[in-house]
Amino acid sequence: MMIEVEGLTKSYRKGSAVTEVLKGVSFQAARGEFVAVMGRSGSGKSTLLNILGLLDRPDGGRYRLDGADFSTADDDALSAARNRKIGFVFQQFHLLERASALRNVMLPLLYCDDESDAGATRAEQALASVGLSHRAHHLPGELSGGEQQRVAIARALINSPALILADEPTGNLDAQAGKEILDIFRRLIAEGRTIVLITHDTGVASCADRTLVLDAGCIVPSSPAGAGVSRAPGSGGRA
Repeated sequence: MMIEVEGLTKSYRKGSAVTEVLKGVSFQAARGEFVAVMGRSGSGKSTLLNILGLLDRPDGGRYRLDGADFSTADDDALSAARNRKIGFVFQQFHLLERASALRNVMLPLLYCDDESDAGATRAEQALASVGLSHRAHHLPGELSGGEQQRVAIARALINSPALILADEPTGNLDAQAGKEILDIFRRLIAEGRTIVLITHDTGVASCADRTLVLDAGCIVPSSPAGAGVSRAPGSGGRA
């Protein structure tokens, strides 16, 4: 299994108030599986994604990624695994406006001290894999929204991660651009990568192998009324 989650809990404290965000979440995802996560705003989706991405720690439970238990790992181990094993794609593209598409794709290599010619070649290959070789030296402002998201996906792929975590990746895109992003995700799944994607869009979720629905911090067997809003891919919505 690529992901094994067992009994994850997470709470946040503000003053004397404690908010339980995750309440014993358990699931597994195999290598090469595409899993969508849906639910109302505040249901715990983003918190779950942050824990899966080793950006946050659970209060309780176990999280195994690619066979390794990261439930109590130290910061160095979390950082190293995050850089080697995980690629992130967000609704906001988070590109550096004054850097070319190629330089944006190379950003994760800074954490590996690898800005060599070989690193540049890898970045070029990543851009080619999303169909943007011809835009490598363009700035983000010179790219369409769909092209900027493809640059972000190429950046997520630069270190050949086994797991891609995507948070509303089609939310800022029109229907055609959203379809192109989902086509890229399907190809990545065919290559054996695992994808966990947060979405409010039932059309996007229908492209996944299965959908997990979070409600009040728990995975429920079926979508509660109003948990997901049916929209065409790329029509918007936030987690």
